[in-house]
Amino acid sequence: MTADNHLIAYQGHEGAYSHLACCRVHPELKAIACESFADAMFMVERGEARLAMIPLENSTAGRVEEIYRLMPRTRLHIIGEHFEPVNHCLLALPGTGLEELRTVASHPQALAQCDGNLRALGLTPIAALDTAGSASELAQERTPHHAAIASSLAAELYGLEILKENFQDVNGNTTRFMLLAKESRMPAFEEGKRYITTLMFRVRNIPAALYKALGGFATNGVNMVKLESYMASETMEVSSFHLDVEGHPHQLAMQHALQELDFFASEVRVMGTYTAHPFRKSRFSIDN
Repeated sequence: MTADNHLIAYQGHEGAYSHLACCRVHPELKAIACESFADAMFMVERGEARLAMIPLENSTAGRVEEIYRLMPRTRLHIIGEHFEPVNHCLLALPGTGLEELRTVASHPQALAQCDGNLRALGLTPIAALDTAGSASELAQERTPHHAAIASSLAAELYGLEILKENFQDVNGNTTRFMLLAKESRMPAFEEGKRYITTLMFRVRNIPAALYKALGGFATNGVNMVKLESYMASETMEVSSFHLDVEGHPHQLAMQHALQELDFFASEVRVMGTYTAHPFRKSRFSIDN
């Protein structure tokens, strides 16, 4: 099937933060909701969507474990990253006053991130499958004295009123998304630009295997910005790794580092090279 150049897939209900990320990064594409991460990713794999917007990690909740296990099952490429600040909004039916509320529904993680404000208002939290789903349910069932915590996009889509923005207890909560495509789109190397290269690999079950595999990045001055391990084998004997480094494969230092990785590791797969998101700029400035 020919790829539909007008679709970008995401997991969740319409109005989810993944949907919001799609609208911010590719407003020219039609965002399509999927029930699972696998559904969204395999839509791209089958050529039914142009891109998928997939969350990889959150500054508060940590990594999305499922994604690390799904990626090896696809041949998709990472062509970009996006950092989306999470702005939780307290939503209610139009005309509802703050003092009328008694209960509020949302994903457990969102409820936890707003716990202090919920206590201050005396609201009873009710766990739901996701943020946008709780907003959709409120709009459909129109339960009195009930609210939802979701995005501003959810409020717009479901005709709800935003009673409070930035309802989370602590600001700065951010989700990192990756953009997946069927074909690789490695940007041409330009001096002075920052690039991230993402790799997946396995190491043999021998002493110092990981140390030897990663040694080439240290000796060639290539900065590692993220390393995640997970068990991809049913025997629980072989570890797989997800690695993000600062660099482009056309740089000599990266080429030498990758050569050493290939020597000591197995099943090395370059998932993609892409321009570093501006969110990383402050970190780069401090490091340099």
